[in-house]
Amino acid sequence: MLESHTDVTTLIRGNKIRLDELSHDEIGDDHLYTGIDTPLRKDAFALSDKEKMDKIAYHFGEIMHTLGLDLTDDSLKGTPARVAKMYVQEIFSGLNPANKPKLALFENKYKYHQMLVEKDISFYSNCEHHFVPIIGKAHVAYIGKDKVIGLSKLNRIVQHYAKRPQVQERMTMQIAEELKNTLQTENIAVIIEAKHLCVSSRGVNDDTSSTITSFYGGKFLNENTKQEFLKYLS
Repeated sequence: MLESHTDVTTLIRGNKIRLDELSHDEIGDDHLYTGIDTPLRKDAFALSDKEKMDKIAYHFGEIMHTLGLDLTDDSLKGTPARVAKMYVQEIFSGLNPANKPKLALFENKYKYHQMLVEKDISFYSNCEHHFVPIIGKAHVAYIGKDKVIGLSKLNRIVQHYAKRPQVQERMTMQIAEELKNTLQTENIAVIIEAKHLCVSSRGVNDDTSSTITSFYGGKFLNENTKQEFLKYLS
């Protein structure tokens, strides 16, 4: 499990620093990555989805009110409830393990032991630092053994881990670990390329850059196998 934030150190501008020693302003837009597990409280699911939506709608309404918006306007009065429903049932639904896709395996009757690649899996996530969208594509591959997984399940794994506040490095590792554990093989590769709106729509306002992260395990650490995978993505 992920250590508590007060026990974690990170590299910022080349210096190893304890996170609890930094203010939000000192961290600024630095891209923190504190571990593979999404940091959830132990009581994260004590409330029902309806209770969560009611609380979020109330507090989001307070945010809108603080910004000076007129919540009696026909266009705005339903916004808090819409945002609450979107958060709980849609874009952050991957936080709840009850929504994790069922990952049934099938016997590898074809005796196919070569590379299988599912590329250009579109996803929408949200940056956990500013709660604005991350839009990208994932490419995943594995070399199977005795069991194989349905193709659509590869897409669903990506979508599940995308639907939560995320850091791209963490999302890459979560997908890789899920595939490793499900398929019982180290022969896994994951590449994610994404555009972060926290970079393009605010802060540095760079609308042309994208971020690429990767994971290679097992046979994909072999340079020839890695190059074969990359060739299929070009």
